[in-house]
Amino acid sequence: MQRKVLLGAWLLTLGALVSQSAFAFDFDDVAKKAKTLSTKAFTPPDTQLPKALTDLNYQQYKEIQYKPDKALWHNNKLPFEVQFYHPGLYFNQIVKINLVTADGVRKIPFQPENFDYGSNKIDPAKLRDLGFAGFRVHFPLNEKGVEDELIAFQGASYFRALGKDQVYGESARGLAIDTGELSGEEFPVFREFWIEWPRPQDNELTIYALLDSRRVTGAYRFKVRPGDSTATEVKARLYFRDGVGKLGIAPLTSMFLYGANQPSPVEDYRPEVHDSEGLSVQSDSEWIWRPLVNPKRLLITSFGEVNPRGFGLMQRDRLFAHYEDLDNRYDRTPSVWVVPKGDWGRGRVELVQIPTKDATNDNIVAYWVPEKSPQAGDQMDLEYTMFWQANQETKPPLAWVAQTRRSRGWTDTPDGTWRYIVDFQGGPLDFLKPGEKPVAGLWVNDNGEILDRQLVKNDVTGGWRLTLRVRRTDDSKPLEMRAVLRKGDDNISETWAYLMPPEPR
Repeated sequence: MQRKVLLGAWLLTLGALVSQSAFAFDFDDVAKKAKTLSTKAFTPPDTQLPKALTDLNYQQYKEIQYKPDKALWHNNKLPFEVQFYHPGLYFNQIVKINLVTADGVRKIPFQPENFDYGSNKIDPAKLRDLGFAGFRVHFPLNEKGVEDELIAFQGASYFRALGKDQVYGESARGLAIDTGELSGEEFPVFREFWIEWPRPQDNELTIYALLDSRRVTGAYRFKVRPGDSTATEVKARLYFRDGVGKLGIAPLTSMFLYGANQPSPVEDYRPEVHDSEGLSVQSDSEWIWRPLVNPKRLLITSFGEVNPRGFGLMQRDRLFAHYEDLDNRYDRTPSVWVVPKGDWGRGRVELVQIPTKDATNDNIVAYWVPEKSPQAGDQMDLEYTMFWQANQETKPPLAWVAQTRRSRGWTDTPDGTWRYIVDFQGGPLDFLKPGEKPVAGLWVNDNGEILDRQLVKNDVTGGWRLTLRVRRTDDSKPLEMRAVLRKGDDNISETWAYLMPPEPR
């Protein structure tokens, strides 16, 4: 009892010091570590765990839970709490986690008694000083006094966050290297974290991370601001041990199994299964919407830009009836919108779509690729903010694509053609005068032709419906189509940029 009282008094005193003093650790300290690390040869993370942990199946691993009453800051009347992930299964990389206070930095010790091991036959005494696999931050997002998960870091450089009324779906990464390349992808990892002790009045939490990989090291600072759309402000400084052919900045990772534009090939009670349904890209001159697909072979496409203003993998469809999944609630998974800070120069937003047969695989990746590839000895500074959205998603001020659907042929008679139905709504369409009708501007690549088109008012939504019948010349090659609504010489909608993936020979 006396030990608990003393510990409580120490925490209260420490909290008072934090509220009055500046921290003795910041981004520059992490940057120094990253720079020093870049001068040394890369050492792969130690992934050796006791057999009792590596032999766990997924359900057994899920039984290991951090005890909520042992959460960091649980009794300190602070806006945030932190719980930790136990190593096991394929989460076999140990990361060091530190607490930053006004007095300095101290390592957060691994204590097996703070975990509930469920029905697993594991001796906690044999795991002392093992280390953590990651951590998650809690905050009362949806109801006062109820601690909800806000952001979690677990595995390589992966993290994911939530805003109000959201459930986990899409993830982000610190960095992507050579994604989709024949040489194989390189996965940078966060080796160490530092979490700043917050003040009672703080509305954001600051987290630092040290990234390491064979060809690059990096310092990261995450400022997490919870809300209806939770914001994750990212500052990064990268040091390159060696040249990188394809560098993916602000990478997003999601899942698309099937949807309205690509129905399930097998009978399923769920009309759609996806965490994201499209890639949105904003430049100074255009907004682009590319619906996602589940291709039969690897599909990589991109949009060249100069100083992108934003991009994201978005889940625009929020109707439960379009998913009917009570367990996964795809109608509530976040869209993630990336806003660069400053000018990023020339490059491209790249979309990688990987074939998958089930919803357990994240088969969609999007990121920014700078035109100039970094070389050995280079340093790169980046800043951007990620917004985890659902209730108030980023959409263009123009009319936007609400839905894309397809079917075979113009009638029930098979004729080798496809019909695409694209619904636009919002923006200038809401202000057209009676009798005014927009015009559809269309383009198709040289692997297809448009056989018929119709643009009609959608009296249900108030928008306009574009219907196309197209024929592809060579099924082994992609068919790309673009459509935009115009009024006079002005575009009044975002660009629908659809790509029908090739069929394997």
